[in-house]
Amino acid sequence: MPELSAENASGWLARHSLPSENLRFAELGGGISNKVILAESCGASEGFRAVLKQSLGQLRTETGWHSDRERIFREAAAMRWMAKQVNSGAFTVGSIPRILFEDPPTFTIAMEAAPRGAQMWKTMLFRGEHDCNIARLAGATLGSIISVSLHDQEAERLFGDRTVFDQLRIDPYYRFTASRRPDAAEYIGRLISRSGLRRNSLVHGDWSPKNLLVHGGGLWVIDWEVVHYGDPSFDVGFLLNHLLLKSIAMPQYRVQLAALADAFAEGLATHIPPDCGWILPAALEHLPALLLARVEGKSPAEYLDAGMRERSAALALDLMSRPPASVGEVFLR
Repeated sequence: MPELSAENASGWLARHSLPSENLRFAELGGGISNKVILAESCGASEGFRAVLKQSLGQLRTETGWHSDRERIFREAAAMRWMAKQVNSGAFTVGSIPRILFEDPPTFTIAMEAAPRGAQMWKTMLFRGEHDCNIARLAGATLGSIISVSLHDQEAERLFGDRTVFDQLRIDPYYRFTASRRPDAAEYIGRLISRSGLRRNSLVHGDWSPKNLLVHGGGLWVIDWEVVHYGDPSFDVGFLLNHLLLKSIAMPQYRVQLAALADAFAEGLATHIPPDCGWILPAALEHLPALLLARVEGKSPAEYLDAGMRERSAALALDLMSRPPASVGEVFLR
């Protein structure tokens, strides 16, 4: 099977009757689980822009980590399902890239790319840019996804299988961490059980600043490969954990990052139904397990040095033994 690259990506486009000439191709990060290529027209004008993405079966980690390559087509299905919500007017916050093709034999899809000038929120955070409006929009967008899929029978039928979520999150983050940290194993075991019983709405599974692209005052949501129907508090905890990790890596910005976390929670609250008030407290239960997982799990945060990892682990255990009453309290420990 051919592996997608900047050198051969034009062939995929041509086979699917898309522009394939006078383009430049560049390999994007793709994280540890995919090959990702940006194709765009040469020249200064916007022109044709697409992202080609091929799923990997063996992830690029030091510790063995495998996942079903078919997840790429669930990602495409979720983006198409969300596009229906946009077209119906049910989802009006955030942008979802349009799927251009699926190529089953090679586990590859293509989607429209965000406009030129779109920036990864993660990059902005590391530059010291702390815009609460972006954080509030991240919360509002997630809240809207939860609301449009809440108790939706079609969404549950299409995305009820949690195999990939288990392969890419529960096992490498939670079970693997519990196996390495017996002092957290009981907490993590209870968390897995409680969260596994929740079947409420779509869960993106990777609601991270790297997957939220900022452009023109709006957000593009990418990387839906861990999507499933389940516990929405996981996504909330996942984003809060990223902000908390950055406050540990950049303590000079702790106050600003705490403000972003509060703004994110505010945005979420404005776009979920009143009977979903349980989501934020449940997210705070996920938070310490996620924090410890980015130190002891199969995907450690690459920007933490030894001292930061020690601080993260200690904070995670403290949050497990003394649950926080609010988002703000987490950043004051």
